[in-house]
Amino acid sequence: MEGVRPGGAAPAGGPSSGSGSGSFPSLFPPGLHGIYGECRRLYPDQPNPLQVTAILKYWLGGPDPLDYVSMYRNLGNPALNVPEHWHYVSFGLSDLYGDNRVHEFTGTDGPSGFGFELTFRLKRETGESAPPTWPAELMQGLARYVFQSENTFCSGDHVSWHSPLDNSESRIQHMLLTEDPQMQPVQTPFGVVTFLQIVGVCTEELHAAQQWNGQGILELLRTVPVAGGPWLITDMRRGETIFEIDPHLQQERVDKGIETDGSNLSGVSAKCAWDDLSRPPEDDEDSRSICIGTQPRRLSGKDTEQIRETLRRGLEINSKPVLPPINTQRQNGLNHDRAPSRKDSLESESSAAIIPHELIRTRQLESVHLKFNQESGALIPLCLRGRLLHGRHFTYKSITGDTAITFVSTGVEGAFATEEHPYAAHGPWLQILLTEEFVERMLEDLEDLNSPEEFKLPKEYSWPEKKLKVSILPDAVFDNPLH
Repeated sequence: MEGVRPGGAAPAGGPSSGSGSGSFPSLFPPGLHGIYGECRRLYPDQPNPLQVTAILKYWLGGPDPLDYVSMYRNLGNPALNVPEHWHYVSFGLSDLYGDNRVHEFTGTDGPSGFGFELTFRLKRETGESAPPTWPAELMQGLARYVFQSENTFCSGDHVSWHSPLDNSESRIQHMLLTEDPQMQPVQTPFGVVTFLQIVGVCTEELHAAQQWNGQGILELLRTVPVAGGPWLITDMRRGETIFEIDPHLQQERVDKGIETDGSNLSGVSAKCAWDDLSRPPEDDEDSRSICIGTQPRRLSGKDTEQIRETLRRGLEINSKPVLPPINTQRQNGLNHDRAPSRKDSLESESSAAIIPHELIRTRQLESVHLKFNQESGALIPLCLRGRLLHGRHFTYKSITGDTAITFVSTGVEGAFATEEHPYAAHGPWLQILLTEEFVERMLEDLEDLNSPEEFKLPKEYSWPEKKLKVSILPDAVFDNPLH
Protein backbone atom coordinates (compact mmCIF):
# COMPACT_ATOMS: atom_id res chain seq x y z
CA MET A 1 0.00 0.00 0.00
CA GLU A 2 1.39 3.35 -1.00
CA GLY A 3 0.48 6.93 -0.34
CA VAL A 4 1.23 10.20 -2.10
CA ARG A 5 2.45 13.09 -0.01
CA PRO A 6 4.43 16.27 -0.50
CA GLY A 7 8.16 15.82 0.02
CA GLY A 8 10.18 17.82 2.48
CA ALA A 9 13.66 18.69 3.57
CA ALA A 10 13.80 15.31 5.27
CA PRO A 11 11.79 13.03 2.99
CA ALA A 12 12.89 9.96 4.89
CA GLY A 13 11.29 10.84 8.17
CA GLY A 14 11.56 7.62 10.12
CA PRO A 15 13.83 5.63 12.37
CA SER A 16 17.35 6.71 13.18
CA SER A 17 19.93 5.95 10.52
CA GLY A 18 22.04 4.07 13.06
CA SER A 19 25.73 3.54 12.46
CA GLY A 20 27.40 5.88 10.04
CA SER A 21 25.01 8.73 10.58
CA GLY A 22 27.78 11.14 11.59
CA SER A 23 26.57 14.70 11.80
CA PHE A 24 23.38 14.06 9.83
CA PRO A 25 20.11 14.54 11.68
CA SER A 26 18.73 11.21 12.89
CA LEU A 27 15.63 11.63 10.74
CA PHE A 28 17.68 12.13 7.56
CA PRO A 29 19.63 8.93 6.77
CA PRO A 30 22.94 9.72 5.02
CA GLY A 31 22.36 7.35 2.09
CA LEU A 32 19.14 9.13 1.26
CA HIS A 33 20.85 12.46 1.85
CA GLY A 34 23.29 11.78 -1.00
CA ILE A 35 20.56 10.94 -3.51
CA TYR A 36 18.39 13.80 -2.37
CA GLY A 37 21.35 16.15 -2.80
CA GLU A 38 21.69 15.14 -6.45
CA CYS A 39 17.97 15.79 -6.94
CA ARG A 40 18.35 19.21 -5.31
CA ARG A 41 21.22 19.97 -7.70
CA LEU A 42 18.91 19.36 -10.68
CA TYR A 43 15.78 20.88 -9.11
CA PRO A 44 16.82 23.65 -6.69
CA ASP A 45 13.41 25.24 -7.14
CA GLN A 46 11.56 22.06 -6.08
CA PRO A 47 12.71 21.29 -2.53
CA ASN A 48 9.37 19.62 -1.69
CA PRO A 49 8.43 17.34 -4.62
CA LEU A 50 5.45 15.04 -4.49
CA GLN A 51 6.42 11.58 -3.32
CA VAL A 52 4.87 8.14 -3.46
CA THR A 53 5.84 6.47 -0.21
CA ALA A 54 5.51 2.91 1.03
CA ILE A 55 3.19 3.19 4.05
CA LEU A 56 4.62 0.03 5.61
CA LYS A 57 8.34 -0.02 4.86
CA TYR A 58 9.91 -3.12 3.38
CA TRP A 59 12.24 -3.45 6.36
CA LEU A 60 9.15 -3.60 8.59
CA GLY A 61 7.58 -6.38 6.54
CA GLY A 62 5.88 -4.34 3.82
CA PRO A 63 5.70 -5.59 0.20
CA ASP A 64 7.26 -2.55 -1.53
CA PRO A 65 11.09 -2.41 -1.58
CA LEU A 66 11.26 1.27 -2.51
CA ASP A 67 10.75 3.54 0.48
CA TYR A 68 10.02 6.54 -1.74
CA VAL A 69 9.63 7.65 -5.35
CA SER A 70 10.06 11.40 -5.83
CA MET A 71 8.32 13.11 -8.77
CA TYR A 72 9.74 16.29 -10.30
CA ARG A 73 8.56 18.60 -13.06
CA ASN A 74 11.28 18.98 -15.68
CA LEU A 75 10.95 21.86 -18.15
CA GLY A 76 12.97 20.03 -20.78
CA ASN A 77 15.31 21.79 -23.18
CA PRO A 78 13.70 23.52 -26.19
CA ALA A 79 17.10 24.02 -27.83
CA LEU A 80 17.58 20.24 -27.88
CA ASN A 81 13.93 19.57 -28.74
CA VAL A 82 13.40 17.97 -25.32
CA PRO A 83 9.76 18.39 -24.19
CA GLU A 84 8.53 19.14 -20.70
CA HIS A 85 8.13 15.97 -18.68
CA TRP A 86 7.80 14.36 -15.26
CA HIS A 87 10.98 12.94 -13.77
CA TYR A 88 10.66 10.06 -11.26
CA VAL A 89 13.50 9.01 -8.94
CA SER A 90 13.48 5.93 -6.68
CA PHE A 91 14.89 5.60 -3.15
CA GLY A 92 15.60 2.12 -1.81
CA LEU A 93 17.59 -0.01 -4.23
CA SER A 94 20.67 1.59 -2.74
CA ASP A 95 21.52 1.56 0.96
CA LEU A 96 19.74 4.50 2.56
CA TYR A 97 20.45 3.67 6.21
CA GLY A 98 23.76 1.84 6.57
CA ASP A 99 22.58 -0.24 9.51
CA ASN A 100 21.87 -3.55 7.71
CA ARG A 101 18.09 -3.20 8.04
CA VAL A 102 17.73 -3.70 4.27
CA HIS A 103 21.16 -3.92 2.64
CA GLU A 104 24.36 -5.42 3.95
CA PHE A 105 26.85 -2.62 4.56
CA THR A 106 30.07 -3.56 2.77
CA GLY A 107 32.05 -0.31 2.91
CA THR A 108 32.30 2.96 1.03
CA ASP A 109 34.38 1.86 -1.96
CA GLY A 110 31.90 -0.49 -3.65
CA PRO A 111 28.26 -0.14 -4.67
CA SER A 112 25.70 1.09 -2.17
CA GLY A 113 23.12 -1.68 -1.79
CA PHE A 114 22.43 -2.87 -5.30
CA GLY A 115 24.45 0.08 -6.57
CA PHE A 116 21.75 1.96 -8.44
CA GLU A 117 18.41 3.72 -8.28
CA LEU A 118 15.80 3.83 -11.03
CA THR A 119 14.54 6.91 -12.84
CA PHE A 120 11.81 7.43 -15.41
CA ARG A 121 10.94 10.37 -17.67
CA LEU A 122 7.30 10.63 -18.76
CA LYS A 123 6.11 13.26 -21.25
CA ARG A 124 3.83 15.79 -19.58
CA GLU A 125 0.45 16.00 -21.24
CA THR A 126 -1.08 19.40 -21.98
CA GLY A 127 -2.97 20.70 -18.95
CA GLU A 128 -1.52 18.07 -16.64
CA SER A 129 -0.92 19.76 -13.28
CA ALA A 130 0.31 16.76 -11.29
CA PRO A 131 2.40 13.73 -12.23
CA PRO A 132 0.63 10.39 -12.71
CA THR A 133 1.55 7.90 -10.00
CA TRP A 134 1.51 4.68 -12.05
CA PRO A 135 5.26 4.95 -12.86
CA ALA A 136 5.96 4.54 -9.13
CA GLU A 137 4.23 1.14 -9.11
CA LEU A 138 6.14 0.17 -12.26
CA MET A 139 9.38 1.00 -10.45
CA GLN A 140 8.24 -0.99 -7.43
CA GLY A 141 7.66 -3.97 -9.72
CA LEU A 142 11.19 -3.78 -11.08
CA ALA A 143 12.54 -3.35 -7.55
CA ARG A 144 10.66 -6.45 -6.40
CA TYR A 145 12.42 -8.45 -9.09
CA VAL A 146 15.82 -7.14 -8.01
CA PHE A 147 15.20 -7.91 -4.33
CA GLN A 148 13.72 -11.32 -5.10
CA SER A 149 16.46 -12.48 -7.48
CA GLU A 150 19.33 -10.32 -6.15
CA ASN A 151 20.18 -9.64 -9.81
CA THR A 152 20.95 -6.10 -10.83
CA PHE A 153 20.20 -4.16 -14.01
CA CYS A 154 22.71 -2.67 -16.44
CA SER A 155 22.49 -0.05 -19.16
CA GLY A 156 21.26 -1.72 -22.36
CA ASP A 157 19.17 -4.34 -20.55
CA HIS A 158 15.64 -4.92 -21.82
CA VAL A 159 12.56 -6.09 -19.94
CA SER A 160 9.57 -7.77 -21.57
CA TRP A 161 6.41 -6.55 -19.86
CA HIS A 162 3.73 -7.72 -22.33
CA SER A 163 1.26 -5.09 -21.23
CA PRO A 164 0.92 -1.30 -21.59
CA LEU A 165 3.05 0.22 -18.84
CA ASP A 166 0.15 2.41 -17.68
CA ASN A 167 -2.58 -0.26 -18.17
CA SER A 168 -4.08 1.72 -21.04
CA GLU A 169 -4.28 0.77 -24.74
CA SER A 170 -0.78 2.12 -25.40
CA ARG A 171 1.73 0.40 -27.70
CA ILE A 172 4.44 1.11 -25.11
CA GLN A 173 4.54 -2.33 -23.50
CA HIS A 174 8.20 -3.07 -22.73
CA MET A 175 11.29 -1.35 -21.34
CA LEU A 176 14.94 -0.66 -22.05
CA LEU A 177 17.35 0.65 -19.41
CA THR A 178 20.03 3.28 -19.85
CA GLU A 179 22.02 5.84 -17.89
CA ASP A 180 19.97 8.86 -16.81
CA PRO A 181 21.14 11.76 -19.01
CA GLN A 182 21.20 14.34 -16.19
CA MET A 183 21.82 12.56 -12.90
CA GLN A 184 25.43 11.90 -11.96
CA PRO A 185 26.75 9.01 -9.82
CA VAL A 186 26.67 9.83 -6.12
CA GLN A 187 29.23 8.84 -3.48
CA THR A 188 27.45 8.14 -0.22
CA PRO A 189 28.86 6.96 3.14
CA PHE A 190 27.63 3.49 2.17
CA GLY A 191 29.01 3.29 -1.39
CA VAL A 192 28.38 4.59 -4.88
CA VAL A 193 24.91 5.02 -6.41
CA THR A 194 24.32 5.33 -10.16
CA PHE A 195 20.99 6.14 -11.85
CA LEU A 196 19.41 3.88 -14.48
CA GLN A 197 16.55 5.31 -16.50
CA ILE A 198 13.58 3.24 -17.65
CA VAL A 199 12.64 3.84 -21.30
CA GLY A 200 9.28 2.62 -22.58
CA VAL A 201 9.36 0.93 -26.00
CA CYS A 202 7.05 -0.86 -28.42
CA THR A 203 7.13 -4.61 -29.05
CA GLU A 204 8.88 -4.17 -32.41
CA GLU A 205 11.60 -2.10 -30.75
CA LEU A 206 12.07 -4.71 -28.02
CA HIS A 207 12.45 -7.45 -30.64
CA ALA A 208 15.02 -5.35 -32.48
CA ALA A 209 16.95 -4.91 -29.22
CA GLN A 210 16.89 -8.68 -28.70
CA GLN A 211 18.05 -9.41 -32.24
CA TRP A 212 20.78 -6.76 -32.18
CA ASN A 213 21.48 -5.03 -28.86
CA GLY A 214 19.81 -2.64 -26.45
CA GLN A 215 22.38 0.13 -26.79
CA GLY A 216 21.92 0.22 -30.56
CA ILE A 217 18.16 0.67 -30.27
CA LEU A 218 18.59 3.31 -27.57
CA GLU A 219 20.81 5.28 -29.94
CA LEU A 220 18.13 5.08 -32.64
CA LEU A 221 15.46 6.25 -30.19
CA ARG A 222 17.63 9.26 -29.35
CA THR A 223 17.61 10.31 -33.01
CA VAL A 224 13.79 10.29 -33.26
CA PRO A 225 12.33 13.17 -31.18
CA VAL A 226 8.80 11.73 -30.91
CA ALA A 227 10.19 8.35 -29.83
CA GLY A 228 12.35 9.64 -26.99
CA GLY A 229 14.82 12.19 -28.28
CA PRO A 230 18.18 12.84 -26.63
CA TRP A 231 16.85 12.37 -23.08
CA LEU A 232 14.77 9.28 -24.00
CA ILE A 233 11.46 10.57 -22.69
CA THR A 234 8.63 8.05 -22.76
CA ASP A 235 5.44 9.17 -24.51
CA MET A 236 2.67 6.70 -23.69
CA ARG A 237 0.58 8.15 -26.54
CA ARG A 238 3.18 7.38 -29.20
CA GLY A 239 1.33 5.41 -31.84
CA GLU A 240 4.19 4.52 -34.20
CA THR A 241 7.40 2.59 -33.81
CA ILE A 242 10.69 4.14 -34.89
CA PHE A 243 10.60 1.77 -37.87
CA GLU A 244 7.21 3.10 -38.95
CA ILE A 245 8.38 6.67 -38.45
CA ASP A 246 11.58 6.03 -40.44
CA PRO A 247 11.44 2.74 -42.42
CA HIS A 248 15.12 3.07 -43.36
CA LEU A 249 16.16 2.47 -39.74
CA GLN A 250 15.25 -1.23 -39.91
CA GLN A 251 17.21 -2.07 -43.03
CA GLU A 252 20.06 0.42 -42.85
CA ARG A 253 20.78 0.27 -39.14
CA VAL A 254 19.22 -2.76 -37.42
CA ASP A 255 19.52 -5.40 -40.15
CA LYS A 256 23.02 -4.22 -41.00
CA GLY A 257 23.94 -4.22 -37.30
CA ILE A 258 22.66 -7.78 -36.86
CA GLU A 259 24.60 -8.94 -39.93
CA THR A 260 27.78 -7.18 -38.83
CA ASP A 261 27.66 -7.49 -35.04
CA GLY A 262 25.25 -10.36 -34.40
CA SER A 263 23.12 -10.21 -31.27
CA ASN A 264 24.35 -9.21 -27.83
CA LEU A 265 21.57 -11.28 -26.27
CA SER A 266 23.41 -14.30 -24.88
CA GLY A 267 20.33 -15.97 -23.41
CA VAL A 268 16.89 -15.68 -21.87
CA SER A 269 14.78 -17.11 -19.11
CA ALA A 270 12.19 -19.22 -20.87
CA LYS A 271 9.57 -21.93 -20.76
CA CYS A 272 11.63 -24.81 -22.02
CA ALA A 273 12.57 -28.44 -21.36
CA TRP A 274 14.62 -31.24 -22.92
CA ASP A 275 14.45 -35.02 -23.04
CA ASP A 276 17.19 -37.57 -23.62
CA LEU A 277 15.66 -39.78 -26.33
CA SER A 278 18.70 -42.05 -26.35
CA ARG A 279 18.33 -43.14 -22.74
CA PRO A 280 16.81 -46.63 -22.30
CA PRO A 281 14.45 -46.62 -19.31
CA GLU A 282 16.43 -49.38 -17.55
CA ASP A 283 19.77 -47.55 -17.78
CA ASP A 284 21.13 -46.20 -14.55
CA GLU A 285 22.91 -42.87 -14.20
CA ASP A 286 26.44 -44.31 -14.08
CA SER A 287 26.04 -46.19 -17.37
CA ARG A 288 25.31 -42.90 -19.08
CA SER A 289 28.03 -40.87 -17.39
CA ILE A 290 31.27 -40.59 -19.27
CA CYS A 291 34.31 -38.99 -17.70
CA ILE A 292 36.39 -36.92 -20.08
CA GLY A 293 39.85 -37.41 -18.63
CA THR A 294 40.26 -36.53 -14.99
CA GLN A 295 38.79 -33.04 -15.41
CA PRO A 296 35.83 -31.78 -17.42
CA ARG A 297 36.48 -29.78 -20.55
CA ARG A 298 35.84 -26.15 -19.65
CA LEU A 299 34.44 -23.15 -21.41
CA SER A 300 36.82 -20.24 -21.75
CA GLY A 301 36.62 -17.72 -18.93
CA LYS A 302 34.72 -15.17 -21.01
CA ASP A 303 32.15 -17.69 -22.25
CA THR A 304 31.72 -19.22 -18.80
CA GLU A 305 31.05 -15.85 -17.19
CA GLN A 306 28.59 -14.89 -19.93
CA ILE A 307 26.66 -18.15 -19.55
CA ARG A 308 26.70 -17.80 -15.76
CA GLU A 309 25.32 -14.28 -16.13
CA THR A 310 22.65 -15.53 -18.51
CA LEU A 311 21.60 -18.21 -16.05
CA ARG A 312 21.61 -15.67 -13.20
CA ARG A 313 19.53 -13.17 -15.06
CA GLY A 314 17.01 -13.08 -17.89
CA LEU A 315 13.83 -11.05 -17.89
CA GLU A 316 13.11 -11.34 -21.56
CA ILE A 317 10.70 -14.24 -21.85
CA ASN A 318 8.63 -14.36 -18.66
CA SER A 319 4.97 -13.70 -19.40
CA LYS A 320 3.22 -10.90 -17.52
CA PRO A 321 3.69 -10.55 -14.65
CA VAL A 322 7.30 -10.79 -15.73
CA LEU A 323 8.70 -10.07 -12.30
CA PRO A 324 8.27 -12.54 -9.46
CA PRO A 325 6.71 -11.22 -6.26
CA ILE A 326 8.56 -10.90 -3.00
CA ASN A 327 8.62 -14.35 -1.39
CA THR A 328 5.91 -15.27 1.10
CA GLN A 329 8.15 -14.96 4.13
CA ARG A 330 9.14 -11.45 3.18
CA GLN A 331 5.56 -10.46 2.39
CA ASN A 332 4.37 -11.67 5.77
CA GLY A 333 7.10 -9.80 7.57
CA LEU A 334 8.65 -12.99 8.96
CA ASN A 335 12.07 -12.35 7.49
CA HIS A 336 12.48 -8.61 7.77
CA ASP A 337 15.32 -8.78 10.25
CA ARG A 338 17.68 -10.57 7.84
CA ALA A 339 19.43 -8.45 5.25
CA PRO A 340 19.65 -10.13 1.84
CA SER A 341 23.14 -11.16 0.79
CA ARG A 342 24.69 -10.49 -2.61
CA LYS A 343 24.78 -14.15 -3.56
CA ASP A 344 25.20 -15.71 -6.97
CA SER A 345 21.85 -17.36 -7.55
CA LEU A 346 23.61 -20.33 -9.12
CA GLU A 347 25.39 -21.15 -5.90
CA SER A 348 22.32 -22.61 -4.25
CA GLU A 349 22.39 -26.33 -3.58
CA SER A 350 19.60 -26.98 -6.08
CA SER A 351 21.42 -25.18 -8.86
CA ALA A 352 24.93 -26.44 -8.20
CA ALA A 353 24.67 -28.97 -11.01
CA ILE A 354 24.82 -26.28 -13.68
CA ILE A 355 27.81 -24.32 -12.39
CA PRO A 356 30.51 -24.95 -14.99
CA HIS A 357 33.50 -25.05 -12.65
CA GLU A 358 31.82 -27.47 -10.28
CA LEU A 359 30.83 -30.04 -12.89
CA ILE A 360 32.78 -33.29 -12.85
CA ARG A 361 31.04 -35.64 -15.27
CA THR A 362 29.90 -35.24 -18.86
CA ARG A 363 26.98 -37.29 -20.16
CA GLN A 364 27.01 -37.73 -23.93
CA LEU A 365 23.60 -38.15 -25.58
CA GLU A 366 22.75 -39.74 -28.91
CA SER A 367 19.37 -38.10 -29.47
CA VAL A 368 17.55 -35.18 -27.86
CA HIS A 369 14.11 -33.59 -27.91
CA LEU A 370 13.90 -29.85 -27.20
CA LYS A 371 10.64 -28.28 -26.06
CA PHE A 372 9.78 -24.56 -26.05
CA ASN A 373 6.68 -22.45 -25.67
CA GLN A 374 5.82 -20.24 -28.63
CA GLU A 375 7.54 -17.10 -27.38
CA SER A 376 10.74 -18.95 -26.55
CA GLY A 377 10.64 -20.81 -29.85
CA ALA A 378 10.29 -17.55 -31.75
CA LEU A 379 13.80 -16.68 -30.57
CA ILE A 380 15.43 -19.77 -32.08
CA PRO A 381 16.13 -17.96 -35.40
CA LEU A 382 17.73 -15.15 -33.39
CA CYS A 383 19.82 -17.75 -31.55
CA LEU A 384 20.96 -19.31 -34.82
CA ARG A 385 21.42 -16.24 -37.02
CA GLY A 386 22.42 -13.62 -34.48
CA ARG A 387 24.58 -15.80 -32.22
CA LEU A 388 25.79 -19.14 -33.62
CA LEU A 389 26.60 -17.84 -37.11
CA HIS A 390 28.81 -15.29 -35.34
CA GLY A 391 30.70 -17.97 -33.41
CA ARG A 392 28.82 -17.40 -30.14
CA HIS A 393 26.51 -19.26 -27.77
CA PHE A 394 22.93 -18.81 -26.59
CA THR A 395 21.28 -20.14 -23.42
CA TYR A 396 17.67 -20.85 -22.53
CA LYS A 397 17.21 -21.07 -18.75
CA SER A 398 13.94 -22.56 -17.55
CA ILE A 399 11.86 -20.24 -15.37
CA THR A 400 10.33 -23.25 -13.61
CA GLY A 401 13.47 -25.12 -12.56
CA ASP A 402 17.17 -25.69 -13.06
CA THR A 403 16.91 -26.90 -16.66
CA ALA A 404 19.13 -25.02 -19.10
CA ILE A 405 19.80 -25.45 -22.83
CA THR A 406 22.89 -23.85 -24.33
CA PHE A 407 23.45 -23.80 -28.07
CA VAL A 408 27.10 -23.46 -29.02
CA SER A 409 28.88 -23.03 -32.32
CA THR A 410 32.16 -24.62 -33.28
CA GLY A 411 33.75 -21.24 -32.53
CA VAL A 412 32.98 -21.42 -28.81
CA GLU A 413 36.20 -22.63 -27.27
CA GLY A 414 36.08 -25.33 -24.60
CA ALA A 415 32.40 -26.33 -24.76
CA PHE A 416 31.79 -29.85 -23.45
CA ALA A 417 29.68 -30.62 -26.52
CA THR A 418 31.89 -31.45 -29.52
CA GLU A 419 31.39 -32.12 -33.24
CA GLU A 420 31.94 -35.81 -32.50
CA HIS A 421 29.45 -35.74 -29.60
CA PRO A 422 27.22 -32.69 -30.30
CA TYR A 423 24.78 -33.38 -27.43
CA ALA A 424 26.20 -33.44 -23.92
CA ALA A 425 24.76 -32.78 -20.48
CA HIS A 426 25.90 -31.91 -16.98
CA GLY A 427 22.92 -32.64 -14.75
CA PRO A 428 20.00 -30.53 -16.03
CA TRP A 429 22.27 -28.39 -18.26
CA LEU A 430 22.28 -29.50 -21.91
CA GLN A 431 24.75 -28.25 -24.50
CA ILE A 432 24.06 -28.62 -28.21
CA LEU A 433 26.83 -27.97 -30.73
CA LEU A 434 25.61 -27.02 -34.20
CA THR A 435 27.82 -26.68 -37.26
CA GLU A 436 27.40 -23.69 -39.56
CA GLU A 437 26.04 -25.94 -42.32
CA PHE A 438 23.37 -27.39 -40.02
CA VAL A 439 22.48 -23.92 -38.69
CA GLU A 440 21.78 -22.71 -42.22
CA ARG A 441 19.54 -25.71 -42.83
CA MET A 442 17.67 -25.20 -39.57
CA LEU A 443 17.05 -21.55 -40.42
CA GLU A 444 15.34 -22.63 -43.64
CA ASP A 445 13.26 -25.29 -41.91
CA LEU A 446 12.26 -22.96 -39.05
CA GLU A 447 11.32 -20.03 -41.27
CA ASP A 448 7.66 -20.15 -40.20
CA LEU A 449 8.70 -19.25 -36.64
CA ASN A 450 8.98 -15.70 -37.97
CA SER A 451 5.22 -15.62 -38.67
CA PRO A 452 3.62 -16.29 -35.26
CA GLU A 453 0.21 -15.09 -36.42
CA GLU A 454 0.01 -18.10 -38.77
CA PHE A 455 1.32 -20.53 -36.17
CA LYS A 456 -0.74 -23.43 -34.83
CA LEU A 457 0.35 -25.39 -31.76
CA PRO A 458 1.70 -27.91 -31.18
CA LYS A 459 4.35 -27.75 -33.91
CA GLU A 460 7.18 -30.22 -34.40
CA TYR A 461 10.41 -30.06 -36.36
CA SER A 462 12.63 -33.08 -36.81
CA TRP A 463 16.05 -33.84 -38.29
CA PRO A 464 16.23 -37.65 -38.05
CA GLU A 465 19.77 -37.97 -39.40
CA LYS A 466 20.91 -35.55 -36.66
CA LYS A 467 18.72 -37.29 -34.07
CA LEU A 468 17.28 -33.92 -33.06
CA LYS A 469 13.65 -32.97 -32.53
CA VAL A 470 12.20 -29.56 -31.57
CA SER A 471 8.63 -29.07 -30.40
CA ILE A 472 6.79 -25.77 -29.93
CA LEU A 473 4.10 -26.35 -27.33
CA PRO A 474 1.32 -24.39 -25.58
CA ASP A 475 2.20 -22.56 -22.38
CA ALA A 476 -0.06 -24.88 -20.40
CA VAL A 477 2.35 -27.76 -20.97
CA PHE A 478 5.05 -25.90 -19.04
CA ASP A 479 2.68 -24.52 -16.42
CA ASN A 480 1.58 -28.02 -15.45
CA PRO A 481 3.65 -28.97 -12.37
CA LEU A 482 3.51 -32.63 -13.43
CA HIS A 483 5.35 -31.86 -16.67
